[in-house]
Amino acid sequence: MLEVVRAGPLVTVQDAGRIGLRAFGVSAAGPMEPDAMVLANALAGNTPEMAVLEFASVGGTFRATKDMYVAVTGSDAALWIDDSPARPCQTLSLSQGQTLRVGSLGSTLWGYIAVLGGIACDPVMGSRSTQLRFALGGHLGRTLEAGDTLPVGPCTAPPSLRKATSRPASSALAEIRVLLGPQDDFFSQEVLTRFLSAYYSVSPKFDRMAMTLEGPSLEAEKGHDIVSDGTLPGSIQVPGSGVPLVLMAEGQTTGGYPKIATVIGADLPRLAQLRPGTRLSFKAVTLDEAENALVTSRKATRAMLSSLGSADPIQPTSERLLSVNLISGVWPEDEASPNG
Repeated sequence: MLEVVRAGPLVTVQDAGRIGLRAFGVSAAGPMEPDAMVLANALAGNTPEMAVLEFASVGGTFRATKDMYVAVTGSDAALWIDDSPARPCQTLSLSQGQTLRVGSLGSTLWGYIAVLGGIACDPVMGSRSTQLRFALGGHLGRTLEAGDTLPVGPCTAPPSLRKATSRPASSALAEIRVLLGPQDDFFSQEVLTRFLSAYYSVSPKFDRMAMTLEGPSLEAEKGHDIVSDGTLPGSIQVPGSGVPLVLMAEGQTTGGYPKIATVIGADLPRLAQLRPGTRLSFKAVTLDEAENALVTSRKATRAMLSSLGSADPIQPTSERLLSVNLISGVWPEDEASPNG
């Protein structure tokens, strides 16, 4: 078991998601930043799709009820094992009773905690991912709270101690590529030009379902109500307020607002990692450009995973030296001491 001592905001269990159920009104859920989840699993010795803990900004404190291996990904996450600093993006060892404290992230919003063996909550509809809007999956269908205990799957052998020599792409470059439509014809050319030339910023109003953007209003000359049709993560809906919102991992599967554009798959994780207040702009691309960007992104992920190196040895500190037994045995009384 992994025991939750204190939980940060929006800590949930997530795996690769529920694939193939959108026709039944069930979104995939899954990670907001898939590459960071896959990297955490690789460092912990898991396969890419295994369930992890996802958190926003601050992770919390977790206690190991047995010896286990963990990894935390997120930009320069502040970590401690008990009171000793630890490093993100590498394999970490927790002894029974030790706590892992995950503080704030650096420049990104979402981080991941992987445990060797994976978080072993019971699957629901083929996935352990938490869908908060429906209270589906994960741990009781909700965010984690102090006192929760999470089962950890079995493992046959300890993993190799590894560290990331490269990491998921930085979110600093905030030009987000989009495909216009499918209802871009609801907007005048002037509004489309405004959408593609203005700066927006990430609003504090965000969750796993949607991100609201602050910036110039977008008026739909054909109206802001349509017959509900299919949506996808990345769909940019424009309701009657004219304020655009981007659907994310838990976005609904249908919607009745016109969609001015759709964020391409290669850029949606990067958009998800932008913190509130970050400025961004949109750039329209072609379908071929979007597909090429996705291929490039997946090649970069494979290269990142193939370049994992050996983790640096744990640096000895007074606290660590006092916590372990440095004596391997004693000299028999009838033998000479090693010093003569």
